[in-house]
Amino acid sequence: RTLIGGGAIPVPGEVTLSHNGVLFLDELPEFSRTALEVLRQPLEDRHVCLNRLRGSFVFPASFLLVCARNPCPCGYLGDPDRACTCRPGDVERYRRKLSGPLLDRIDMQIFVGRMAYGDIHSGGDEEPSAAIRKRVCAARARQQARFAGTGTRCNAEMDHRQVEHWCRLQPDGDALLHHAYDMLGLSARSYDRVLKVARTIADLAGSGIVQADHVAEALQLRNDR
Repeated sequence: RTLIGGGAIPVPGEVTLSHNGVLFLDELPEFSRTALEVLRQPLEDRHVCLNRLRGSFVFPASFLLVCARNPCPCGYLGDPDRACTCRPGDVERYRRKLSGPLLDRIDMQIFVGRMAYGDIHSGGDEEPSAAIRKRVCAARARQQARFAGTGTRCNAEMDHRQVEHWCRLQPDGDALLHHAYDMLGLSARSYDRVLKVARTIADLAGSGIVQADHVAEALQLRNDR
């Protein structure tokens, strides 16, 4: 109820309050399975429909979902310096809290390891935020021009027909995606979502064509290990 809303006279939930914004869910597996599964409709349809005796209520829910979770209950699975203390069954039960259909709707799944002490204080040669902002604004401008007059605002909102039109691949990119589709057991939904991310990566690079390296990067962003 808190996430999608509810009540005898329905009130909006967090997904509607996050409309056109960001919904951040920390410690994702700690939410109940039931609570997480209700996210599937708004992630797909960008709205929430609540049916009551008095009628059906539709609330907008177009949001960017950002989640965080540990790799296992103790948090050290895959850590190069500390051993995981979880039993195999504990890790499996922890991972099963997130269903395949829900994960299928999350475009980017990235493993972030524990930072070394030296990395905390190192300045590095990171790209300045101002430069990143400039690239993002340019990419969004390309998308606004691409979808002008269609009702679609950005790549993430493309339907399958638009994906087929705007995300056409060169032979090498198509061969790469075909191989990944078979090897990783991707679904039709994953296929579209990989292409949307690849199209966005191409936009950020200023490329009018989705290249094979854009597809490769999009596929890597779906692998959290």
